Amino acid sequence: MSDLQVGLLVIGAAIVIAVLLYNWIQERRFRRQADAAFQTPMADVLMQPDVVPRETHKRVEPALREPVFGTGMAGGVGEAIEPHLQVEPVPPADEASPDVAQDHPVPPAYAPPRAAAFSDVLPLSPYDELIEYRVRIGGRDGVRGSGLDEAFNHARTLGKTVRWTGLPAGETQWEDVQPWRGVHYQQVVVTVQLADRNGAVEEEQLTALCGMLQAMAKSQGLIAACDDVDDALERAQAIDRFCVDVDVLIGLNVVARGEGVVNLARIVHEAESSGMVLGADGVFQLLDSRGEPLYALCNYDAEPFGAEVADGQASQGITLQFDVPRVPDGLKVFDGMVAFGRRVASEVGGVLVDDNLRPLTDAGIEKIRGQLMQIYERMEARGVPSGSRRSLRLFS
Repeated sequence: MSDLQVGLLVIGAAIVIAVLLYNWIQERRFRRQADAAFQTPMADVLMQPDVVPRETHKRVEPALREPVFGTGMAGGVGEAIEPHLQVEPVPPADEASPDVAQDHPVPPAYAPPRAAAFSDVLPLSPYDELIEYRVRIGGRDGVRGSGLDEAFNHARTLGKTVRWTGLPAGETQWEDVQPWRGVHYQQVVVTVQLADRNGAVEEEQLTALCGMLQAMAKSQGLIAACDDVDDALERAQAIDRFCVDVDVLIGLNVVARGEGVVNLARIVHEAESSGMVLGADGVFQLLDSRGEPLYALCNYDAEPFGAEVADGQASQGITLQFDVPRVPDGLKVFDGMVAFGRRVASEVGGVLVDDNLRPLTDAGIEKIRGQLMQIYERMEARGVPSGSRRSLRLFS
C-alpha cells in the first residue's frame, strides 16, 4: 500500500470520528434543554377524580340531501305526479347551534341546485310509470329542442320504443319533441318502454340511454335525472311475465268437408258484406272506429287474397284470427267472429273447426269464452284493460 493510500485512510477515519463526536455533543445539549423544559411533571387529568375535563366541541357533519321524487298517481291511468326536488334549508350563520365553537365554522349543508326542469308547478307529463322508464332533462333556462337532435336519432337504435315529450315554454300542454322545429322547452321527458312482444328491456339498454342523455345534458349545461334502473328492471320482468301469460291468439277455421274445397269468391263476398277490408298483406280485417283490427281473415292455404278473386277460385278453407289482448270488449267481438265463421261455413258448405281441426260445438265455444273472461279479469286487475292504449303498446 502506498503512502498516498495510507494518508487518505487516516484522513477519512478522522472525518468519521469528528462527525460522530459532533452528533454526540449536540444530542447531550438537546437532552439537557428538554429536561429543563419538562422538569415539573404534569398531572394526568384522567387520574384526577375532582377535575372535570373541558367540554369538547360537537362535530357537525355537512349533510348531503338526495333529491326526493314524488310518485303519487293522479288523473287517469298512466299519469304520474311530476316529482320535485326537496332541498333541506341551510340555517344562517347567526342561527347556528350554540354548541358549535365559533372559531371552528361548520361547512353549510350541501343543497342540490333547484333546477327549473324539476319544478313542482309544471303540468303532469305523459309518463306511464307501469310500463316505462323515465329520464327528465331540464335546466334553469330550459332546453333547446335543436340541441336534442343527435341524442334523438341515437335513441332510435336502442331496440325498444323511446318517447320524447316536451313542455314548450309558456305552454301548459306537453307535445312530442321534434328537434328539427327548434322549440324551446321548459322540460323534456324521455321514456323507454319496459316490455313488448320481444321481451323485457335489458339493463344495458337502460344504462346506455341514461348515460347518453346525461352526457348530452352535461355538454349543454343541463340536468338529466334518471329513474332507478334496478326498480325499472324489476317492473320490466314483472310486466313481461304478465304479458306472456295473457298473450293469446285464438284461431278458428272454416274448412271444406271431406276432400272438398271452399269457394273463395263467396267468402270474399261475405267478408266485404260484413265490413271487412283487404290489407296490403292480403288479409281481410274488421276494424274498429280507431282503425284497430278486431279480427282477421286469411287464406288457410297461406296464399294471400288478391284485389280480385275469380269465381272459381278455391281453397282448403280460411282462418279467422282474434288477438285477445289488443281487442276492446273482447267477448262481444269473439261472439261476432264465431257468428261470422258459422255464416261463412253455411255459405260454402264447410265446417267450423278449431286449430286441431276438431268441429267447434256450443260447449267448445263456451269453454273458450270462459278462458277469455279469466284473461280479461287478470288484465283489468293489472291495470292493462284489453284494447286500451297501454295494452296496444305492450302487445305490439
